[in-house]
Amino acid sequence: MKPPAQADLWKIVAARREGILATVGQDGTPQLSNVYYVADPEARTIRVSTTTRRVKGRNLLRDPRAVLHVPGEDFFNFAVAQGTATTAIATTPGDAAIDELHAVHSALEAGEERPAFDRKMIEHGRMVVRISVTRLYGQVFHSRRPS
Repeated sequence: MKPPAQADLWKIVAARREGILATVGQDGTPQLSNVYYVADPEARTIRVSTTTRRVKGRNLLRDPRAVLHVPGEDFFNFAVAQGTATTAIATTPGDAAIDELHAVHSALEAGEERPAFDRKMIEHGRMVVRISVTRLYGQVFHSRRPS
């Protein structure tokens, strides 16, 4: 069986908003978190909103390696996006990090009116995580699942 086409894998990633993010824990073991995300297949980027206080946020600030597992329509279809994360922490009302967080939250239908949104992002120590996808793999079956 040949590997699935990149376009088919990006279709899985782009069609969803929920996945499992793996980061590298302080002791080197994987740390998994359920996350909402926004994907941009053209830019090969995935964006997530988290806080500097959460384990995944602290892990990414320390070690930028990240992997997102996205389930497909059934158990046998999935995509895994692997890459390096960059982060931007909300510090000042209206700064670029808050603008990007607002875009992510709005795409996930969780955006609020500003400037209340800006204050909340700063108060909670929110940061946007941008995963630049360097490897995309998985499994795609267009017809029946394997037996």
